[in-house]
Amino acid sequence: MPRTLPMIDQILPLVLFSFVAGVTPGPNNLIAAASGSRFGFRRTVPQMLGVAAGFPLLVMAIGLGLGRLFVAVPALHLALKLAGAAYLLYLAWSLLHADAPDAGEGGAESAPSFFGSAAFQWVNPKAWTVALSVIPTFVDPARDVVPQVLIVALVFSLTALPSLALWAVFGVALSQLLSDEKLRQRVNGLLAASVAASVLLLFF
Repeated sequence: MPRTLPMIDQILPLVLFSFVAGVTPGPNNLIAAASGSRFGFRRTVPQMLGVAAGFPLLVMAIGLGLGRLFVAVPALHLALKLAGAAYLLYLAWSLLHADAPDAGEGGAESAPSFFGSAAFQWVNPKAWTVALSVIPTFVDPARDVVPQVLIVALVFSLTALPSLALWAVFGVALSQLLSDEKLRQRVNGLLAASVAASVLLLFF
């Protein structure tokens, strides 16, 4: 009987690949760090869960051939890029103007949401790069593609949470270590500016 799942010796390389891809700097991690710094860890959890849910869906879509739609219809991809740019700029503004975590959890500013973070994966350049590289590397077209793609998506979902949590904790720790309010505001401004600057990655 032909094997339909990735060979067992591919699982460890896949886990390592997904963790390295998830923990290295990118828009998702910058958002997690900035959100952790401005809103605290608890209010950053929806963003982490959104990424953990949204990116595997992108992997599945590309693995099953749906990603070709964006190649066939460039205008659709451009529209998603513009939406992603608007979302990043909105997040940067929210992160920059939010109250400090110790100011309470009931501020009017919005932390990154679950659905917004999940939808953002479709215009996240790093997410596309990773998804487009992992499918041909770990999915054998000679076998049943569907279970292989599902395993790849599951692995990325499981490794996304600890990777994003590290960046969120970094943001929280950075905020708590900076006792000087002006210095803390400058660092938070730098994190928010980094999120805004990642808009350039959508178009270049």
